[in-house]
Amino acid sequence: MRTLLYMATALSVLGLAFWAYQENYATQQALKDTRSLQRQIGAAQARLTVLRAEWAYLNRPNRLRELAELNFDRLGLLPLRPDQFGRVDEIAYPPSELEFENGVVVSTLNAGREP
Repeated sequence: MRTLLYMATALSVLGLAFWAYQENYATQQALKDTRSLQRQIGAAQARLTVLRAEWAYLNRPNRLRELAELNFDRLGLLPLRPDQFGRVDEIAYPPSELEFENGVVVSTLNAGREP
């Protein structure tokens, strides 16, 4: 009976050692994958920073104005002027098709006060 107990204990110790060995290598692989992903994220953030700087450089108003002047014959682009914009009251809105009956007037004039 004692030998059976020793054998079971030895087998369980060997099984646990094998499990711990596999978990150790799985953990090392997960750490390696994490470091690789962090490097990729860092490289992507650096590329994004460069792209944002390039975008800001290419969208300088002076540069865009010069490009519009250079390509006027081909594109017909004109510089923006304040008189090219309309006022809000000049916009023709479609007529409202909704008619409300027994409407309720809502006011915040006395909000927070006791009646």
